[in-house]
Amino acid sequence: MRRIRYKDIADELRQRFRDAPVGSVLPSESDMSAEFEVSRVTIRRALELVREDGLIAARQGFGWYVAGEPVRQSLESLGTIESQVEGVGKISERKVEEFAFVQPPARVRALLQTDQVLRVKRVNLADGEPFAVVTVWCPADLGANLSRRDVEQFPFYELIDVELRGATQTIGADAADAAISKLLNIPVGAPLLRCQRVTTDREGHPVLVSEHLFSAHRTEFVVELPQAGPSLTPSGLRLVD
Repeated sequence: MRRIRYKDIADELRQRFRDAPVGSVLPSESDMSAEFEVSRVTIRRALELVREDGLIAARQGFGWYVAGEPVRQSLESLGTIESQVEGVGKISERKVEEFAFVQPPARVRALLQTDQVLRVKRVNLADGEPFAVVTVWCPADLGANLSRRDVEQFPFYELIDVELRGATQTIGADAADAAISKLLNIPVGAPLLRCQRVTTDREGHPVLVSEHLFSAHRTEFVVELPQAGPSLTPSGLRLVD
């Protein structure tokens, strides 16, 4: 019997992406249309068949990607990305892209009250796939004895000789620019979750400032609410001017 073309393509895509890492981005519909020499309508029908199997998913403004459980992070306590990734059975890695003593941006200078900081930018990976770009600013005196190898192997919380009290996290939305899209292997303009964290010492003085950019299709933040309140509004929600 004559096979229907979009079903043949769906079979090919199933084989191609069955063992691909979760979160991997698929080629665009136009690229696949050119590869298989069919219309985008045909490609879309094939993709929908594969989506029904749960192998792939799509998100507005992002495109198609290999489906699976997202990397979930709890916001209930002060912790590291690595510990939460490893806690769900994934292999955690970090790749340092930048290690330099520099002048901080105005926002960071105002928080840390210093004109010289150690800035570290890294990519975090789960099972070999990038899902976050993290930039950390640390006062130069606290980071003076640290090396690139140190920050590649250990979190700042274990490296700086300061007793910590806690942190304030602010979470919002963003879109990937060209540099971030390259590091995370996602399209330019793809949605991001942006987490800005200010970590304080026991006296309440900021000692670390960090910015975490997460691929929105691969990450979820989870907050446990101790009891039901009178409102269904998410805890901590505020409007941005």
